[in-house]
Amino acid sequence: LSTQCGGEPMSYTRFSIARQMDGDNSHVEMKLSADDEEGGETGRPEHLHASMPPPRRSGKNLCFQIIAAVLLLLIGFVIGYLSYRGRMQKASRCLDGSGNCEMTPTASYLADGDETEAEEVPGPPVLYWPDLKNLLSNKLSATHLEDYLRQRANKDSFEAGQTEDESSASSIHDQFVSFHLDEVWNDEHYIKLQVKGSNNNRVSVLEDGEEKEELESPSAYVAYSKTGSVAGKPVYVNYGLKADFQKIQKWGVSLNGTIIIFRAGKITLAEKVANAKEAGAVGALMYLDPSDYRNTDELVPFGHAHLGTGDPFTPGFPSFNHTQFPPVESSGLPRIVVQTISSQAAGRLFSKMVGGEECLPEWKGGVMGCKVMPSSTSKMTVKLSVNNVMVDRKILNIFGAIKGFEEPDRYVVIGAQRDSWGPGAAKAGVGTAMLLELARVISDIVKNDGYKPRRSIIFASWSAGEYGAVGATEWLEGYSASLHAKAFTYINLDAAVLGSNHMKISASPLLYTLLERTMKGVDDPVKNSRSLYDRVGTDWVKTVVPLGLDNAAFPFLAYAGIPVVSFGFCSKGEEYPFLGTTQDTVENLKKNDNLYALMRAAAEVAGQIALRLTHDHELFLDFERYSEELLAFQKLFLPYYRDVKALGLTLNWLFFARGDFQRATDALRKDITNSDRENKIVRRALNDRIMKVEYDFLSPYLSPKDAPFRHIFFGKGSYTLQSLLENLQLLKASRDSVDVNILKEQLALVTWTIKGAANALAGDIWNTDNEF
Repeated sequence: LSTQCGGEPMSYTRFSIARQMDGDNSHVEMKLSADDEEGGETGRPEHLHASMPPPRRSGKNLCFQIIAAVLLLLIGFVIGYLSYRGRMQKASRCLDGSGNCEMTPTASYLADGDETEAEEVPGPPVLYWPDLKNLLSNKLSATHLEDYLRQRANKDSFEAGQTEDESSASSIHDQFVSFHLDEVWNDEHYIKLQVKGSNNNRVSVLEDGEEKEELESPSAYVAYSKTGSVAGKPVYVNYGLKADFQKIQKWGVSLNGTIIIFRAGKITLAEKVANAKEAGAVGALMYLDPSDYRNTDELVPFGHAHLGTGDPFTPGFPSFNHTQFPPVESSGLPRIVVQTISSQAAGRLFSKMVGGEECLPEWKGGVMGCKVMPSSTSKMTVKLSVNNVMVDRKILNIFGAIKGFEEPDRYVVIGAQRDSWGPGAAKAGVGTAMLLELARVISDIVKNDGYKPRRSIIFASWSAGEYGAVGATEWLEGYSASLHAKAFTYINLDAAVLGSNHMKISASPLLYTLLERTMKGVDDPVKNSRSLYDRVGTDWVKTVVPLGLDNAAFPFLAYAGIPVVSFGFCSKGEEYPFLGTTQDTVENLKKNDNLYALMRAAAEVAGQIALRLTHDHELFLDFERYSEELLAFQKLFLPYYRDVKALGLTLNWLFFARGDFQRATDALRKDITNSDRENKIVRRALNDRIMKVEYDFLSPYLSPKDAPFRHIFFGKGSYTLQSLLENLQLLKASRDSVDVNILKEQLALVTWTIKGAANALAGDIWNTDNEF
């Protein structure tokens, strides 16, 4: 080989043939030598008669060294390739949903010490996702759920900050401790609530200014109503939707100084009241119509009229005891007098509206004799007297936590409202029972079955939910600086069972994919042979209900920019009749078939979502889904392109921003695909980019104090995509009705919010720019 490279032999063969003097035998001696033998005499070969002249040779052959180096490199490359291929196969199994991707959990790289990469933590056998899912399903107990729900039986009220609410808080705290959660703590808030005064509010009928009859004096009340007495002509406006008010105003009816009557449903009471106030009304009455709420003729619901969430007297500020509150009030306070009445009282009121115009066919409900208003010559009016009072209350939020083993400072929050004006079995009891059962089961899986969640799980019991998610909102306001960077999902358990034959789903698009996969893995409690996914069908996303102000998940999404999911069972085309009334009892709730099986199924959905989000290397948030949502809005905007152009404006920049977001999602997916998922630092950086997608859709150009719900998809205000669409529709219908400056501002806010989200998703500042 060496000679072929141009060198000379490095050794030669020496033969020695000699006859031994003491015998006839001879032998042949062969010896390999590279140099003269050192054992012979100096300058004299050992076998002169058979020696060969020493060859000429080079000291070190470069060619031989190169070949050896190449061989070593080839061996190293093969070993490295096989190792990388093995890791990628495990990662692909994680992504394809087979569940065989779990690696032994490792310590956080943020742990004390100088090492960049912490050593793996020895532990029990690894739990793969299918095993973990089965553990959850096997351990969830309908019996336990029944026991927890029974704790609300025989109780009349759990009003926020009162004895029963505090007793329930203490019980939940003790149960969290008994479940051996890693941390259990309370969070105190000092808030202002409006409660019923010493006397019931009154609704009466006047004739020519004189009280003729007391219509009703219910024990229920509407929190944050304006107090005092007002009188006005009654006008019925169906559900109190904007479209309902627009329809009646087209008839030339003035609503200034009137008392508006509407039935419950479709939108929240606070939104109905805001519409009435905008129309010029001085008061509002709401009732439960029998066509929507069966067997409620005599029931009067409680409610609140604050168009917002949290304490309306500390808007944008946390209600801690040591906070110096500015003298401001929420702009969402109604400023008109509001009260709820029974459908019986509404029927009697309609009968007093003699000679009035009959209701439209689509406005007629289950109350007989529906009238829009009295006759023009009638002197009949309605007097509404409200004497609610303001009180200062201390409320408690109760928390328990299971800490993650790799990223304890990243967490999913599972929460449920605890308080209720009445017994609150459906409103608060079901969610609280599910919260306790999930805390018990997941803690047991961690402590006894060896599951080591990568991220933390927080269980939260909220107070003052009846007043507009006050407890949850104050917590968000108190810790907003850190929560948006640490909490990556909120799972709402409130009112999870209001029926049995239908499902109501509200969620951030980031969680659609995970929710769909979860429903495929949970059995339908009504039809055991099918999954929940079989019930909702392949087009279930089209049935997703937008989050309303009455959902505790709303401030997490629209105020804090945290992805949310709210999931529950209901009856199609029929409301649960007792929600928010004194008849929301365990006995009435048990009239639902398979109540505890339904609760267990809803808990399994919530539990699977929480566990999956703490199990996988990559956060199971579908950030690419928002590209589809933006594209859907672009298609809705396109018909108005020429109308906008006629004003000297353009929709192009908005469309370009959408394209930039699409490219940013493609780039992030490419980064994830090409990354080493076993590198904890890289994995954390990628997950941080994923979990900030929701937050980046909060418009940064608005003050959280003045516009708390800044999410351009799900917020409330002129800066949302929906509001922009409505303004474009108005532009096409009546160009003179549109303020061009407001339209310009809407386009700018939406465009730059989307562009900012694209830049944030792209990663580091040197990978972004403001070019469209």
